[in-house]
Amino acid sequence: MVRLKTLGSRVKESAGSRLKVITPGSWRSDKTSTQRGYGYKWQKAREVHLRDNPLCVYCQREGRVTAASVVDHSVPHRGDMEVFWDQSLWVSLCVHCHSSVKQKEENQALHR
Repeated sequence: MVRLKTLGSRVKESAGSRLKVITPGSWRSDKTSTQRGYGYKWQKAREVHLRDNPLCVYCQREGRVTAASVVDHSVPHRGDMEVFWDQSLWVSLCVHCHSSVKQKEENQALHR
């Protein structure tokens, strides 16, 4: 029998990595996605929101028409379920805008 070595610490996150690093001590560090609110109820609500709001709002601002696949919270909820479920704070985004433009905005807000 051949034993495979684990990758362990040889796996490193690159600058453009899609791996999420959750900061220790963060509101979400010890919770699963379901415990953070992203369970079945969220999936159904997300589906309805995207059906009713199918285009990326950031792309629309730039005059582009792009299908949205992400429902984002315009105000970070940080575990506050009242904010999490406030549908007036939900925005439809494409993956690109959610992973780039929105992340840059949030990072800038954190460092002000």
